[in-house]
Amino acid sequence: MQPAPDLVHLVPMSTENHPSGAPWRNFYGRFKGKGLRPSQQTYLDEDLAKLSPGPVDWDVNPDREPLDLKSLFGDRDIWLEIGFGGGEHMVHQAVHNPGIGLIGCEPYINGVAMLLGKIRDSGAQNIAVHPGDVRDMFDVLPENSVSRAFLLYPDPWPKKRHHRRRFVTPGYLEPLSRVLKSGAIFRVATDIPDYVRQTLEEVPRHGFTWQAERPADWREPWNDWISTRYEQKALREGRRPHYLTFVKN
Repeated sequence: MQPAPDLVHLVPMSTENHPSGAPWRNFYGRFKGKGLRPSQQTYLDEDLAKLSPGPVDWDVNPDREPLDLKSLFGDRDIWLEIGFGGGEHMVHQAVHNPGIGLIGCEPYINGVAMLLGKIRDSGAQNIAVHPGDVRDMFDVLPENSVSRAFLLYPDPWPKKRHHRRRFVTPGYLEPLSRVLKSGAIFRVATDIPDYVRQTLEEVPRHGFTWQAERPADWREPWNDWISTRYEQKALREGRRPHYLTFVKN
């Protein structure tokens, strides 16, 4: 969820540190930006391991055993946030929906540290955090296990030759569709008109129905929406946000 100009194309450097059996996946983004504040490093050292959803990465779960969501959250509905940025939306949803379990995935460690601080301040007890690529999470989430998913201000990759790097492509949408329950909600927010176009073209091809009922629906935020730093940046720079809701068939 970081702005495109700062993104760096990162890939495994060699097969020597690439877990046996793991698929070769290019990652387009940043793992770390500017230095962490001492308090943020404390959050990472003290809180991150306690909020793990379970064994997700290939080096700790090479057989890709499904996560035990019942042990993690009991009988709660599971929600998934894909790239939570600084975590403000994720914590807002967790606090206002204490009866659900919310898993967030974010490879950008500075964003993870920001989220952990917000969790401490909020006292939320229904959040699990994976500091990595959501594709690894898709591997270990049971089929038909997630009731709601959020994709909020994803990396836009504005150049046409980079559109294949966007989330709204088969490599991401197919596993997302697999882990979502029938009737699950998938929300997408973006300020990039061409991302809207690609989303409306690709998402319905993977078992989803767009829920717009009138022309203005795709421009109006959801009733429980909290404005994020990325939305505020878009508004300051004169770009209009769009809000798309899909239901898994």
